[in-house]
Amino acid sequence: MANLNLGKQWGLRRMATPAGHFTMVALDQRPPIANLIGKKRGIAPADVAFADMIDVKRVLVDVLGPHASAMLFDPNFAFPAGLEKLPAHTGLVVTLEDHRFKDTAGGRVSHSINDWSVEKIKRAGGDGVKVLAWYRPDAEPDIIAHQQQYVEKIGAECRTFDIPLVLELLVYPFPKSERHTTDYVESPEKMPELVLDSVREFAKPKYGVDLFKLESPLPGAGLPAHGDGDAASKAQAYFDDMGAICKDAGIPWVMLSAGVTPSQFVRVMQYAYAAGANGFLAGRAIWWEALQHFPDLAAFEAQLRAEGSATLKELSALTARAGTGWKADYSGFVAMQAEGELCASYV
Repeated sequence: MANLNLGKQWGLRRMATPAGHFTMVALDQRPPIANLIGKKRGIAPADVAFADMIDVKRVLVDVLGPHASAMLFDPNFAFPAGLEKLPAHTGLVVTLEDHRFKDTAGGRVSHSINDWSVEKIKRAGGDGVKVLAWYRPDAEPDIIAHQQQYVEKIGAECRTFDIPLVLELLVYPFPKSERHTTDYVESPEKMPELVLDSVREFAKPKYGVDLFKLESPLPGAGLPAHGDGDAASKAQAYFDDMGAICKDAGIPWVMLSAGVTPSQFVRVMQYAYAAGANGFLAGRAIWWEALQHFPDLAAFEAQLRAEGSATLKELSALTARAGTGWKADYSGFVAMQAEGELCASYV
């Protein structure tokens, strides 16, 4: 009998709404928040105080946690800041990769946070493991091989510990590019073919991906109004291609916001839902504008409650109307005919 993957199924259920939609908020961001705090404090990002990072993430969990189907935590800041405040009904996805990637002439190399692992995420109560793999199909062969092996190894560990793997893919600019940046923003030289080929590669069963967290195949800030003429039709075709890859692989998918504005992200989601997306896992589109009030935490919280929560509710309502619901697969139970089959087959 095939492995039932009960832990993976339960983890995804914990991350979704009862209708099977993923309306998730990311607060595992480290460089973007540290950069903003550093600018406000007049210090280097590396000198940002641990307490300031904790204060920001605690507010995010307190305000947005009750309205999200799941939240994405990093272990070093979000865990100590917000785990106590995370509502019991809200799923917990945990980051594995270190934000300090290696940027080489031939491409970026990902690695995990020191002293952190799939096993520790499972033991800490995580419902899912999130990994960001910087990826370009046109990177140097040794870089491509490293990134593929990195994800494949984590996928194997997630199978061992029966916990969902949420894979985030991001195209990035090479150092030789005139518009090179290491910021967590959409690549200025992103082409839809690079995005689609990346998804196509990691949709292969050997990687063990259970949920994709994907970027828009076209820059989100420049998408035309959904359904508005030839330009919109051409844009929709790229989203449809992405959706088809995921559907053929049987992998649900959600969209990331990549730092676009709230209205721009709503537009991204309109395209994504028309292509079969199952939800979103977004951060800055929801809370970035409110965070500009830092270090005034009271003003930050007030705007987050008024505007950030409204954005999250608008996205969630759109998801309920237009998103594709995911459903757990428990078909393996149908073939069972005797006591003990589950215990014997669950390996």
